[in-house]
Amino acid sequence: MNPNPITNEDLQIPWKRRWFFQQCGIGLAGIAANQWLSSPTLVSHALGSPISNSEKHNPLAPKAPHFPAKAKRIIYMFNAGAPSQLELFDPKPELSKRNGQLPPPELLAGYRAAFINPNSALLGPKYSFSKRGTCGMELSELLPYLGEIADEITLVRSMRTDAVNHAPGQIMMNTGSQQFGRPSFGSWALYGLGSESEDLPGFVVLTSAKGTSGGASNYGCGFLPTVHGGVPFRSKGDPVLYLSNPNGIDKEAQRDSLDLLNELNRQSFETIGDPEIAARIQSYEMAYRLQMSAPELMDLASEPREILELYGIKDPKEPSYARNCLLARRLAERGVRFVQLFHEAWDQHGNLAADVKKNAGDTDRASAALVKDLKQRGLLDDTLVIWGGEFGRTPMVQGGNDGRDHHNRCFSIWMAGGGIRKGYVHGETDEFGFSVIKDEVHVHDLNATLLHQLGMDHERLIYRYQGRDFRLTDVHGKIVKEIIS
Repeated sequence: MNPNPITNEDLQIPWKRRWFFQQCGIGLAGIAANQWLSSPTLVSHALGSPISNSEKHNPLAPKAPHFPAKAKRIIYMFNAGAPSQLELFDPKPELSKRNGQLPPPELLAGYRAAFINPNSALLGPKYSFSKRGTCGMELSELLPYLGEIADEITLVRSMRTDAVNHAPGQIMMNTGSQQFGRPSFGSWALYGLGSESEDLPGFVVLTSAKGTSGGASNYGCGFLPTVHGGVPFRSKGDPVLYLSNPNGIDKEAQRDSLDLLNELNRQSFETIGDPEIAARIQSYEMAYRLQMSAPELMDLASEPREILELYGIKDPKEPSYARNCLLARRLAERGVRFVQLFHEAWDQHGNLAADVKKNAGDTDRASAALVKDLKQRGLLDDTLVIWGGEFGRTPMVQGGNDGRDHHNRCFSIWMAGGGIRKGYVHGETDEFGFSVIKDEVHVHDLNATLLHQLGMDHERLIYRYQGRDFRLTDVHGKIVKEIIS
């Protein structure tokens, strides 16, 4: 599908009379027909000619970007639960000095916290910071491996979001809206650019720790065609449910059955002209190819011992965040457009010092290893790597003397590769880590910038639904040019 705005006049769809009279009656059916006729999913290359395996009949075929892209693919390490920027990325000596004191009244003017009394005492950072890399980026002692790649990353300390609770916050970061039902970032990327992999889904999801609060909405396709949704890969058993044939069905019988089903679908397509039939045939063929490609992908036996050690993988069969990071690199090598890792473990309302240390220990080595591995394989230049969560944590204490509440006014993320500036810190928060005071980056600005690196104009990547043009950034978003190399 062309990611440029599309009008019905541009489509020039050769509608089938039989389909029209079968499907388009009056009343609600007529309304539905009118909505469908206005949908850009009905592109002319999906209608009016025999179905084949050629690019023009593949809804996930690679598509040209709006302009030359810096990045071909994205790996998004979504560390859900809201990692504390004050323990990891944003050093605050003044906050340490005022530990245990009440916040200045002017700081809290008009402020409402998610759960705590805003007048709770200030809580100084639990861990020390030091300068890392030739760029002198200040990072927490909990992130020694990230410190090794400080000269490769941009650290954004001035993120801001609208949401204050986990599910809406995660959905906001991943879809640009707090409402359920909007397409995720990965789905928009797939819709605009297609996939370069013929044997794997264009958008793959890997999960460690527990499932995210926002659930499947974080990687769903919303109102985009279902072929653009994220496909979760399981860590044990078949990578995808029902991937193995049932007893009594061998590959030859399966191929014969699939050929017959495809022929029936082709005949139905020629008679009716329903474009969803083209997508259905493509899905069946992808599922068939997945039976070979997915098990091979998930088998890490071919990876050298030094690579497993780089990621900190002790048992390549044991599910873990580190294993998912390595799988992300393997997916990138195989042309998958968007890979998303979900790891929800960062909700430290209490036991802050111990849990943040454990979470950093579980993720820091593998996250940095992914960047190193991509670089040594020549993939980092055109792979955009992102690490972040849904919001940050308060500079005020919660849970006695060892916890932090949700905080949407400022938080931190980091990025590497894909034309992103190296060894750079963007934005600044006040001396308490309460608000952004320089170069604020809203979620919409981040998404606009990421799409720009993929060669997509966020104002032109549009899908018409229920009479309105939608986009990932809604009516907002500006490109953060300072973080682009």
